[in-house]
Amino acid sequence: MSVAPHFAKSDPEVLLTYRRILEAARAFGPVAEEPKKTSIHLVARTAFAGIATRRSALILTLKSAKDIRHPRIKKREQTSAHRWHVEIRLTKPSEVDRQLTTWINAAYKLAAGDPERRASVEATRPEDG
Repeated sequence: MSVAPHFAKSDPEVLLTYRRILEAARAFGPVAEEPKKTSIHLVARTAFAGIATRRSALILTLKSAKDIRHPRIKKREQTSAHRWHVEIRLTKPSEVDRQLTTWINAAYKLAAGDPERRASVEATRPEDG
């Protein structure tokens, strides 16, 4: 399955924004695109981002090790003790800026199983007693 059908009814800016996200993510390492019925998953070892297209925007959902409280975050959901999913609505490629790229990098490291990230998460867990 191709990602193309996801952009069939979207404005050209939506595809350009997607390409910018993909470019930013690939700066951190290999990224696979996994088209699903209603979204596209970006995968390192596991999925680190989900993208749902709309006519004039896309909704980027990123995996996070912590809650991100920022005006750009439209929805935040805690999925487990050390995992959050945060949603960002993007309408143009220029919104894939340094800040968003930092969040993409953190999500990529979580999904790729970055040893440094795992160690810091494990250090925050209470010891078994």
